[in-house]
Amino acid sequence: MSTSEVVVYSDARLLAAACAARLVTRLVDVQAARGSASLVLTGGGTGIAILRELRNSPARDAVDWSKLDLYWGDERFLPADDDERNEKQAREALLDHVPVDPARVHAMAPSDGRFGDDPDAAAADYARVLAENARPEDHGDVPTFDVTLLGLGGEGHTASIFPESPAVYETERSVIAVRNSPKPPPTRISLTLPAIRRSAEVWLVTTGEAKADAVALALAGAGEVQLPVAGARGQRRTLWLLDRTAAAKAPNVFRPRIA
Repeated sequence: MSTSEVVVYSDARLLAAACAARLVTRLVDVQAARGSASLVLTGGGTGIAILRELRNSPARDAVDWSKLDLYWGDERFLPADDDERNEKQAREALLDHVPVDPARVHAMAPSDGRFGDDPDAAAADYARVLAENARPEDHGDVPTFDVTLLGLGGEGHTASIFPESPAVYETERSVIAVRNSPKPPPTRISLTLPAIRRSAEVWLVTTGEAKADAVALALAGAGEVQLPVAGARGQRRTLWLLDRTAAAKAPNVFRPRIA
C-alpha cells in the first residue's frame, strides 16, 4: 500500500476548486492512457462542493464523460427522490449537466427500488455490479478504481464504516448493509475497507476543526478498528486534501505541502 501525501489549502472553497482541477487532470491522463477511467464518488458537503466546482470548471469538457465509470463509496438507504441521497445530490451538482453514459453510472439501490426495503439484497446486488465490471487484470471481484473520493467524520468513520462497528471487521464482502448507524439515517450501504483498498488512488478530502483529531490520529498510524479512515488506503497513492483547520494537528513528520 502507498504512503500518505498531505496537501493543505487555505480554506474549504479553495480546496474544493483544487480537488476538481486535480480530478480533471487525473481522469484525462487515465483516459489518454487506457481509453476509459473510473471514479468513486462521496457525499457530504465537501464531496458535493467538489462536484459543483467540477461542473463549473472551464476544463470539465476535457474529460470524456461517456467513457467514465462512476460508483459510490456509500449511500443512504432512502427512497430515490430523497434529498439526502448521495446519488441525487451528485446528479444535481454534476451528473445531470455532463454527457455521462447512463449505463456507466453505477448507483446503489434506493429503499423504494427493485429490492424494496432490503438493504442486504441491495448490497449484494452492488457487489454483483462491481464483480461484473472487474477486469481480468484486477485479480478479483472489485474493479481497480482509478480514484476513490472519501470524506471522514470527526470520530473517524469513512464511507459508512464506523468505529468498532461490524462493517470495520468485514474482510470477505466488498459491499455491506449498515444498520444502526450512529449518524442518521440509520440504514446505509457501503463499500468495505478491502474494496476501498482496491483503488489505485484514494483521496481523503475534508475540512474543519472538528476533523483535526481524526486526521492527526490517522496520519500517526491509528488502528482502523477504532478509526476506520486509517484503513482507507490506495494501492499507488493515498492523498489527503485538507483545509488549514482540518490539518491543524497533523504530525509534522508528514511535512504537509501548503497550496
